[in-house]
Amino acid sequence: MGMWLLYIAALLIIPIWAQMKVKKAYRKYSEVSNSSGMSGREVATKILHENGIFDVDVEPVKGTLSDHYDPKAKVVRLSEDNYYGTSVAGQAVAAHEVGHAIQDAEDYAFLRFRHTLVPAANLGSNLSFFLILAGVLFQASGLLLGGIIFMSAAVLFQLVTLPVEFNASNRAMEQIVSTGIIRNDEEKETRKVLDAAALTYVAAALVAVLELVRFVYMYFLMNEE
Repeated sequence: MGMWLLYIAALLIIPIWAQMKVKKAYRKYSEVSNSSGMSGREVATKILHENGIFDVDVEPVKGTLSDHYDPKAKVVRLSEDNYYGTSVAGQAVAAHEVGHAIQDAEDYAFLRFRHTLVPAANLGSNLSFFLILAGVLFQASGLLLGGIIFMSAAVLFQLVTLPVEFNASNRAMEQIVSTGIIRNDEEKETRKVLDAAALTYVAAALVAVLELVRFVYMYFLMNEE
């Protein structure tokens, strides 16, 4: 019983801790102006053009930490604070999202693989819960196994997301340094923002794997009875 309580606590605490970490870092460095005086839009545009990418637009989007790259529309969307602002956090986020645009332009393997997984991951996320719930309620190992298989697709998507996000952050650091956007003393601050953001993906993947392992364990227990 004690182990299960620890397990449930971990599932709850890990994502919350990661979210608090990223929000704290983002909030802190949103109040620190970058040395270049460039807005997130200017940072994103400069890096895109430095890499010979002229078919990707940069647009503002409402919300906080709603920044993302849309590969279908070929648009880097930055939350309004980052789009118009000149903070260290804003330039880090802008560079990270452009990192995804560069991945797209270079046909980065993990990004392509993640795109192919989207339909299966969405289907897995939607169906696995009902199949697993039915399997547990009716003690039907076949339904439980079906749920586990569907859930595995969603977990694989989470795992493939890790190299995609870490690579985008590494590209971001490389670009803002090589283009002279930041000074040497800003590298540490920028890295803190990027590392904190990466924690959310690590936490999500860890929770997904733990959940999958739990249901696999339940499946084996059910078949031993």
